[in-house]
Amino acid sequence: MPKMRKKSELPTKACVVCHLPFSWRRKWARDWQNVTHCSDRCRKAGKAARAERGDKS
Repeated sequence: MPKMRKKSELPTKACVVCHLPFSWRRKWARDWQNVTHCSDRCRKAGKAARAERGDKS
């Protein structure tokens, strides 16, 4: 069984929408490099803002 780590020892990033820091999660282990949003709520808010501005993607 792998050694447990404290939350403070895990890598963190800042969300591109709310700019708050969020920590690594096990479900993101394979895709951590591509994770940019802290939650589904921020991901949806970012898409809505881009649509409002008329950006593509």
